[in-house]
Amino acid sequence: QVQLVESGGGLVQPGGSLRLSCAGSGSIFPINSMGWYRQAPGKERELVAVITGGSSTNYADSVKGRFTIFGDNPKNTMYLQMDNLKPEDTAIYYCTVDVGIIVHKNYWGQGTQVTVSS
Repeated sequence: QVQLVESGGGLVQPGGSLRLSCAGSGSIFPINSMGWYRQAPGKERELVAVITGGSSTNYADSVKGRFTIFGDNPKNTMYLQMDNLKPEDTAIYYCTVDVGIIVHKNYWGQGTQVTVSS
């Protein structure tokens, strides 16, 4: 059983910063990709940032230059550093991993609320 727990969300003013954490626990598994999604009220869940293959990273256009995804393997933790936050970044943020070799399986955290408002 793999469990992901997000933390670090909260209320921040525009232009501020937050660092989200995603702590993983459970079985040791090969990770094909890991990343962050977000879902704002009334909108579909969207990809924010992802790490795939040989540590290749991709970001949504809306967060490029402001967000950074990285991991700390000894701590089994993935992070999303969010700088220069904007009100439109307000959403519930979810971390996810895709595991498996032949059959892939996704695991999701419970989400953490990020609110950017003055």
